[in-house]
Amino acid sequence: MYKEKLALYIALVTLTNGWVSTKFLEDKNKQLQSLVSDNKELKQKLDKYETEGMIVTVTMYEPVSYQTDSTPNILADGTRIRVHKASEYRFIAVSRNLLKRHGGFLDYGDFVLLKGTNHKDGVYQVRDTMNKRFVNRIDILESPGVPPYMFQKAKIVKTDLVVDSTIY
Repeated sequence: MYKEKLALYIALVTLTNGWVSTKFLEDKNKQLQSLVSDNKELKQKLDKYETEGMIVTVTMYEPVSYQTDSTPNILADGTRIRVHKASEYRFIAVSRNLLKRHGGFLDYGDFVLLKGTNHKDGVYQVRDTMNKRFVNRIDILESPGVPPYMFQKAKIVKTDLVVDSTIY
């Protein structure tokens, strides 16, 4: 009789444990499916920015210590520049929210097409990062002495251009 009760008790505990585990896993599966769905939506929004672009404020900066840091000739991605030739590089700094590491759609080395800036429209390469206080903004790298400018509603679009590293 004792062995039968023990066996019945073990079977009951096993069935209860299985039922509880199944319910727990079903709930976790629902949460996982919700996260997968949310992730797909976010990817679609991010793809929209990559193909359709986004509106940004465009300003300029010079590679001088009071506008950058103590090494104005070294950009955030490690690129070394000649300060007096900065305007020739066609490099930009982007606000942190635009960088992939902070949830954006750009990474160092990406090329963007800039429109809506009159004389500054064209293709630029992302090489630097702006101060964290700026959002939805890009700075065009310019040589010292270039008069300051600002465009409130410019548009950037990520391009498919790549640098062929075999030619360097």
